[in-house]
Amino acid sequence: MEVEEKKYWLGFSVFAEIGPLRFKLLKDYFGLAKSAFNASEKQLKETGLSEKIIRNFLDFRKSFNFSSCLIRLDQLGITTLAYDEKYYPKLLNNINDKPIILYLKTKNKNNFEIFNQKTIGVVGTRKITPYGKQSTEMITKGLVEKGFVIVSGLARGVDKVAHETTINSNGLTIAVLGCGLETVYPPEHKDLGERIIESGGMLVSEFPPGTLMSARNFPLRNRIISGLSLGVVVTEAAEKSGSLITASNAAEQGREVFAVPGPIDSSLSSGTACLIKKGAKLVSCINDIIEELNVS
Repeated sequence: MEVEEKKYWLGFSVFAEIGPLRFKLLKDYFGLAKSAFNASEKQLKETGLSEKIIRNFLDFRKSFNFSSCLIRLDQLGITTLAYDEKYYPKLLNNINDKPIILYLKTKNKNNFEIFNQKTIGVVGTRKITPYGKQSTEMITKGLVEKGFVIVSGLARGVDKVAHETTINSNGLTIAVLGCGLETVYPPEHKDLGERIIESGGMLVSEFPPGTLMSARNFPLRNRIISGLSLGVVVTEAAEKSGSLITASNAAEQGREVFAVPGPIDSSLSSGTACLIKKGAKLVSCINDIIEELNVS
């Protein structure tokens, strides 16, 4: 992709009211992001966008400074990939609402080899129990030994244990954030984020710098975790856990869903039990995952 065209992809990525599906509509209609970005009000109306979005977009593009955006990304050490570019993750490129732009932080800015390896999501409750910690460590360590890159969300609980276990097992891990990459959420995981990068892993977000964490960002982040993965393992979760959204996304995206059974008297086993009842693969050992994914 030419640098000039990519600037306009970045512009649309920054304008929150035009997400992946609306961007695809515009790109299909105009052919190029540059043409869509510079379209007249009349032309934009012809695409079916609402008057409110068009009005807000016209105001946005008057003030948006491409040079300032690119300089800020460079200062923060953030690399970007548009979904029409060669190194954009192939698995993620297969989902309908793939991010327009992926913002990335890694030790080597031009090394995207991590996306070509076997990837699997490991997620679960933030209120992890000793049982959940033990099973997450066991599953994660076993997957790393089988050559998997572990994908998770850098949240408290299961996510934290999955990332830490991967690093301690000399593996690679990808953390998907629901905010801009100049910050880490939750704040106490800042050091963990740095360890992920130093160990050869990667921080990923679809949100440009300056985007704060909000509740609406979690489901968006979760679809990327599953979209980057061959399958998703839920190690411990309550019945209304956010990790079940990730599992649901995985199923919709045609990915495998795995669940670890837990003690029947624990409320934090009800989510995984529900997944198993709905057809998720019960996991009692690593081979249950390997055999279902049919990978070497």
